[in-house]
Amino acid sequence: MDARESGGTGAPRRAAASRPPEPPGSLITTGGTESNQLALLLAREACGGSVRLVCGANAHHSLARAAWLLGLPEPVRVPTPAGTLDPGALDEALTRLPGPLLVAATAGTTDAGLIDPLPEIAARCAAHGARLHIDAAYGGGLLFSDRHRAALTGLDAADTVTLDLHKLGWQPVAAGLLAVKDPRDLTALGQRADYLNADDDTDAGLPDLLGRSLRTTRRPDVLKLAVTLKTLGRTGLGTLVDQVCATAREFAALVDRHPGFDLYARPVISTVLFRPTGATDDTVAAVRRALLTDGRAVLGRARPDARLWLKATLLNPATGPDDLTALLHLVTARHATLVEGHTPR
Repeated sequence: MDARESGGTGAPRRAAASRPPEPPGSLITTGGTESNQLALLLAREACGGSVRLVCGANAHHSLARAAWLLGLPEPVRVPTPAGTLDPGALDEALTRLPGPLLVAATAGTTDAGLIDPLPEIAARCAAHGARLHIDAAYGGGLLFSDRHRAALTGLDAADTVTLDLHKLGWQPVAAGLLAVKDPRDLTALGQRADYLNADDDTDAGLPDLLGRSLRTTRRPDVLKLAVTLKTLGRTGLGTLVDQVCATAREFAALVDRHPGFDLYARPVISTVLFRPTGATDDTVAAVRRALLTDGRAVLGRARPDARLWLKATLLNPATGPDDLTALLHLVTARHATLVEGHTPR
């Protein structure tokens, strides 16, 4: 019997099942934001109507917004000194906070694509009887890759997992998923409408989807996912994942060798943070906006530390060395025009 069944501080207490457990379930969503919102909703209902969210300072903003939207207490933010959730600080928080508690870990942070130490976090959750949600909207696609999937060790310990295949799945939006370990958690979404899920239709084998979403009218977004998986399979998608991760490492090495740029860190997935050496934050921001408005390059921005960094999230498997060199030249040239008033040769 786990801590939740014996009255721990996590999800509520279900009696031991007399039949084999049902297989995990999943929901199609519009993306990571909706998946995170549903994860908090299911946790709240499984915990008897209220739950306290505990997450790292690196957590996606949609989690705090979902907590507010669902009327939950203010989330408890755990320090992320190295950009990832610190298990020791998490343990301290879980020890002092009253339950029920929901821990949200991240596999693929928005700023730098970092992955929280999932096995250690899962162990802390199990010890304190807390539910675990993992936001793997970005990093979840590593599961396709034999080379990189070990980075997600510990993912299977989660009660719910957010995935978003418009990133490392190459799908047009919407392409979100919420995986649910215990399908009984989905009963919170159950509704009856005779014209949609009459008992005789359900008994005859027609699918009942009314309890699988907060939406009623839905696009057939699962079709494009099914076609992609049927066409490429896990091996084909894994090859694409390997390619963009390798390209990110190549770009990071190019930045690191360049005397005019600073590299934040080696990429964990396919995000590279860099900035012109000696540039001010205002200049970095101006370079990014100029490249965007000029129609030359679309770069993100991130502040993982005290400085502002340019963010290149490499997701196109066709990107090659010439493209990477050209990007650095564009940034160099735009920086020069802003700082020195001329374009380098």
